[in-house]
Amino acid sequence: MPQETTLPRVGVVLLHMGDRPVELAEALRTLRAQEDVDLDVVLVGNGWEPQGLPDWVRTVHLPENVGIPEGRNVGAREVKGELLYFYDDDASLPTPDVLSRLARVILGDPTVAVAQPRGLDPTGKPSPRRWVPRFNVEDGGKAGPATWFWEAVFMVRCEAFEQVGGWPGHFFYGHEGIDLAWRLVDAGWTIQYVPAVIVNHPATSPARHQVFYRMNARNRVWVARRNLPAPLVPVYLASWTAVTLARVHDKDALAVWFKGFGEGMTSDAGERRPMSWRTVGRLARAGRPPVI
Repeated sequence: MPQETTLPRVGVVLLHMGDRPVELAEALRTLRAQEDVDLDVVLVGNGWEPQGLPDWVRTVHLPENVGIPEGRNVGAREVKGELLYFYDDDASLPTPDVLSRLARVILGDPTVAVAQPRGLDPTGKPSPRRWVPRFNVEDGGKAGPATWFWEAVFMVRCEAFEQVGGWPGHFFYGHEGIDLAWRLVDAGWTIQYVPAVIVNHPATSPARHQVFYRMNARNRVWVARRNLPAPLVPVYLASWTAVTLARVHDKDALAVWFKGFGEGMTSDAGERRPMSWRTVGRLARAGRPPVI
């Protein structure tokens, strides 16, 4: 008598603000086409009241935009599954086996928390460096263990996500991925980059405006204060200050950045759980010591 197989249960979380209806329709169409997974899909209307969606998509309405990480926390609390897939509303899945292949990577190794696919722009534009969790991004980067991940389209083991407390919701946006990645690594989990699995996403540059520079600086400080051993906090912040001064030459933008930096130093960063020195060594051996 053949044994009954159980499909991986994947809770899919999307955020939407009502501003990308065409992209959302394609995201949902290609999500519906996924095979060999049992999906539970929740769309969080982040400052938008969900309407006109397929009946297989459950919804949550947040009257105000609470930001990306907290909106994702809300969705994660609503979905059911042993795995979570965080899915940008302007992404799409070019083949019907994307989610099943990522699920196999995680479920095939009890130490793996995260599986990140390779992102490609569907029109052929070059992929931004920030999509690849490698310093060497040639040919999409090398497969294998990584020390960070791209937040837009990745899968995570629900057990691991909940163990480390989920996303830092108060970040609003910016650097929430490195915060989550460091906490997962410190808890003993592994992050896997799987460039053989492709997800489509438009290659757009992050907006460079005052809110961006403020959040970029404030949250960078918060990441350090929350996660690093005390001696490494000033080293990390000095490194990123030098990087910013080298990259940003607009005086007004720098003024906003330094104001955000000051806000990060004086405001509540949230719970401090400094990583162990063993984790520092693990990150350094993997190619990204937590000072850059």
